[in-house]
Amino acid sequence: MAASLERASEHPLGVAIVAEADRRKLRLSEPGEVDSPVGKGLTGVVEGRKVLIGSAKYLEAEGISSAEWKSRADEVRKEGATVVLVAADGEIAGALGIADPIRQTTPKALAMLRSEGIGVVMMTGDNAVTAAAVARKLGIEDVEADVLPERKSEVVGRLRAQGKIVAMAGDGVNDAPALAAADVGIAMGTGTDVAMESAGVTLLNGDLIGIARARQLSRATMGNIRQNLFLAFVYNAAGVPIAAGVLYPLFGLTLSPAIAAAAMALSSVSVIGNSLRLRSARIE
Repeated sequence: MAASLERASEHPLGVAIVAEADRRKLRLSEPGEVDSPVGKGLTGVVEGRKVLIGSAKYLEAEGISSAEWKSRADEVRKEGATVVLVAADGEIAGALGIADPIRQTTPKALAMLRSEGIGVVMMTGDNAVTAAAVARKLGIEDVEADVLPERKSEVVGRLRAQGKIVAMAGDGVNDAPALAAADVGIAMGTGTDVAMESAGVTLLNGDLIGIARARQLSRATMGNIRQNLFLAFVYNAAGVPIAAGVLYPLFGLTLSPAIAAAAMALSSVSVIGNSLRLRSARIE
């Protein structure tokens, strides 16, 4: 029933449920009357039965008690899995544990960011128990859990109000407002189109190591820009006074138009040559 209903969803959790159903070769039905309240879950009719999928809060808001499943769900959450509850015709039918494996490069990416003095905040709509389990594995101390989509941008706004420069990384439709509200929005190329439209930077492979590398490249680029400004300033500071005749009364030196044109060309060549050094910049 869950997989049949999730066929109408593009949410990563829904995709995982459908993939597992396919792996088990389960027969799926076509859902009807499908509705997906933002950040809560999914509801619809499967083979004449009213099916709800989502968090305990969502089901309870719909008048369905999940108290008897709490201890079992928490056991799964402690392993770092997301628990999705399924109800049929007003009663709990089961719970699904969905784990998103941590990429091997993620700990390195977080270590690189911390080494540069950047604070890392884990913000998720997932349950606090699940979030704490994942954060513990990654050594993240600042966790914002049970965050509904509309609150994500509020968290970003609060951090900015504290005088912090905020970079937000996300991949879903629910992340779009927060991506737009951050100083730097970073979308995952494996995510939704609206997230990529809202962000200023898109990581093509969705790997967090790209954030650390992008920062290294940005620093190298800004350093190169400052060097180019210095080179241009030196050429103009030396050439303009000579062209104006400052040295003529003392030494009889002037700057002919031909030499001035050559100097300007050399200035451009030096700036371009220095910029090309970025090709050899060391990006870990």
